[in-house]
Amino acid sequence: MKIKTYKKINGIYHKGNSLLTRNLVPGTTVYGENLVKEKGIEYRAWNPRRSKLAAMLLNGGEVFPFVKNSKVLYLGAASGTTVSHLSDIVTEGMIYCVEFSQRVFRDLILVCETRKNMIPILEDAHFPERYKPVVGKVDVVYQDISQRDQVYIFLKNLRLCLKDNGYGILMVKARSIDIAAVPSSIFRHVRQDLKDNNLITLEDINLSPYAKDHIGIIIR
Repeated sequence: MKIKTYKKINGIYHKGNSLLTRNLVPGTTVYGENLVKEKGIEYRAWNPRRSKLAAMLLNGGEVFPFVKNSKVLYLGAASGTTVSHLSDIVTEGMIYCVEFSQRVFRDLILVCETRKNMIPILEDAHFPERYKPVVGKVDVVYQDISQRDQVYIFLKNLRLCLKDNGYGILMVKARSIDIAAVPSSIFRHVRQDLKDNNLITLEDINLSPYAKDHIGIIIR
């Protein structure tokens, strides 16, 4: 079975049911993913159970605002799993990787050392004013943060760091907002909050079975 472009989205490929990105640093892996070679080109398997963005694509997502020269603010970069795949795609751009946990930040630094389009920032995403002088305005704000006020964090970063007509991607974690509430009720409130802030929702996708009680929302 040959490797083909996935849904005509530049930078994403598939072989059968497996998503792939072209490895920016051939011969290296980030989280133990499989490497696949075809016609002298090396690709990395993109695991949807380790990456909510991959899950969103496999569950029907078609809006993908990342191009080779995109400037991206990634909130909640953790040890670099998803952001490393974006690094494979944004080959001529820059990804600013914000992470608050010092423990996983050490792993993130190791990934950034070999991927020159990733800049690690040890900071609290509640305070984008602290890193805005470094980041400036970006084309995409991507957030995957386990906080009760995750929507507030997202909106604040959009206001300070997103270009006009830019895109925002929010991975909503229902159990982090309220562990006792019904997830569908939480999702409804999140959608209303985004609407009340004059944001246009382009996609709203349930991430099950890859990530339980999660949805991915893309706004503009």
